[in-house]
Amino acid sequence: MTMHPVVLITGASSGIGAALTRVFAANGHDLALVSLPDAQLDILADDLGMTTRPLTIALDLTDRDAGQRVADALATAGLEPSVVVNCAGFGMVGATAELDLAKQLAMIELNMRVLAELSLRFSDSLIRHRGGILNIASIAAFLPGPGIAVYNASKAFVLSFSEALHRELAEHGVRVTTLCAGPVQTPFLARAGVHAELPRQWVQSAQYVAQQAYDALMAGRRRVVPGFYNKALTTVMPFLPNGMLLGRSHRFMQEASWPPGQQDPDAIRRGAFYR
Repeated sequence: MTMHPVVLITGASSGIGAALTRVFAANGHDLALVSLPDAQLDILADDLGMTTRPLTIALDLTDRDAGQRVADALATAGLEPSVVVNCAGFGMVGATAELDLAKQLAMIELNMRVLAELSLRFSDSLIRHRGGILNIASIAAFLPGPGIAVYNASKAFVLSFSEALHRELAEHGVRVTTLCAGPVQTPFLARAGVHAELPRQWVQSAQYVAQQAYDALMAGRRRVVPGFYNKALTTVMPFLPNGMLLGRSHRFMQEASWPPGQQDPDAIRRGAFYR
C-alpha cells in the first residue's frame, strides 16, 4: 500500500500551531493535525478550505501510548509524515517549589519526551520523502529562568536536541529547523501566568513567526529567531555574566507573574497551554 505524505502538526488548534497550519496549507501541503480534544481543531480544519480535508487527531499527547495512537491513526488513513512540526507545549510561571508538581512533570513530558519521540518515531518516512522536522523552542532556551525554571530548561533541551538532529539527518536529506521565538501574540503568556505588558518591539504576531519558521525550514536553516530585537538578544546573551542574567530574569518574572493560584482559571483547569 502506498502511503500519502502529510505534514504532521501538533498543538494545531491555537496560537503558533494554528498559524503554522495555515501557512503549510497555503503552500499546498496536505495535513494531519493533533491537539487536545477541542472543537476549535475541527473548525480550523474546515476553515482551511482545502481540497483534501486535514486528518484531525484529538488526544492528550502526554498519555504514554499517544505516539503509537498518532502512528496508528495515520496508518489507518493511509498517511505518513513527510514533515513533523512539534508545536505542542506549555509553560508555568512561579517559584518552582510552589507550583503544582504533577503539572511541572507533565510539562517535561510534553515539551521534551513527546517532542523527542515524534521527532524520531517517523524517521523512516521523513528520510524516504527527504522531508523535515520543525521543532518549537524559544529564546528562553538561551538562559536559565528563575521563576519559569522548568519551561526554560525544557526549551534548552529542544534547542540542543534539534540542532544535533539537524547535523545527523542532513546526511539523509532531512531538514531540521528550530524556531526560537520571543513573546508572541497568543494566549500562551496569560495562561502561563504572565500579566505584564511587554515592549511592543519584542512581541510579534503568530502569523509572522509561523511564516518565518516555514521559510527557514524550506531553506534548510538550523535555527530561526524571528525579529531584530530577539536576534540581538540571543546574540548578546552568551557573552553576558550568567549571574547578572539570572538576577534580572528572576526579578522580571517576580514582577510580571501572578501569584500561584491567581493564574487564568482555564489554564489551571486544562494544565496544558498549547503554542
